[in-house]
Formats: sequence, C-alpha cells, structure tokens
Amino acid sequence: MTAPTGRARVLADAAARGLDIEVVERSAADSLEQAAVLLDIEARQIVKSLVVRRHTPEGAPREYLFALIPGDRQISWAKLRAVVGVNKLSLPSPELALEATGFERGTITPLGSSTAWPVFADVSMVGGRIAMGAGEAGYSAFVDADDLIAAYGATVADITA
Repeated sequence: MTAPTGRARVLADAAARGLDIEVVERSAADSLEQAAVLLDIEARQIVKSLVVRRHTPEGAPREYLFALIPGDRQISWAKLRAVVGVNKLSLPSPELALEATGFERGTITPLGSSTAWPVFADVSMVGGRIAMGAGEAGYSAFVDADDLIAAYGATVADITA
C-alpha cells in the first residue's frame, strides 16, 4: 500500500474538519508573485504557511507551530514571540520542516500535516478567501480564511511587519 500524496492528505484533513476547500492545479512558479499571477489573485491573497521551531531544552522533543502570513507581508519575529510567549523562535532547516509536517518547503500547510502543531494567523488575513499550499508542488488550495482559523482554533494576532 502506498502512502497518500500530500494533496490527498490535505483533502482528507479538510473533509474531516468540515472545511470547504478547492484544490487547483497550476504551473510551477518561481516566486509567490508569479504564483499569484498564475492563480489570477493578488499576492496578499496567498498565505504562506511557515513552520516555526520553538526552542526547547537540550534533549527535549522538538516543538513547532504554524505561522500563517499573507504573501505581501513578512513575519515579525518580535510580535510572534510576544504572542507565543517565548524568547526564541526560528525557521527550521528544510529537513526538519519536512520531519515536522510531512511536507516539503513550498507545499507546507497545516491541512494534512503529519503533526497538528498550534496555528497562529496574522489578523490581516481575516475575512477573505485565501490560497495556500496544498501539500504538493503544482497545486494550491483555496479556502475561506475565517473557516480555516475556526477549524484549527488558530490564535489570530498581528504577527507581521
């Protein structure tokens, strides 16, 4: 038996959470801006799903979280640290990101992640329909941001610069 594809995991997780998503195939993109053109949307409507490592004591299990950031914005580390209540956060290596989520960078999404890490969503994405990674290169998932936030019990805060 073969393991389900990333896209299949995303669709199964969305269905289990009662989320209405639309997964669309698109040509490969070299940048977020190019992906926005291919999807005929604005860059701000693409939400980057960043897996972020929480620093834990030596020998303790690794802990992560998802930070959902609109494509036209950058993460504010100071704001995110304040909301999470920690002194140190970082982006993991591509190998650790894959280990933490089951997804390669560029396809990462909380939907279908191999581990259900806490989700933090930037307040600027509230109220719109967004596109995000669909667990597999060449695909994007469209979803209502508010429904996604509710399905994950996400913390909504100003976490961008």
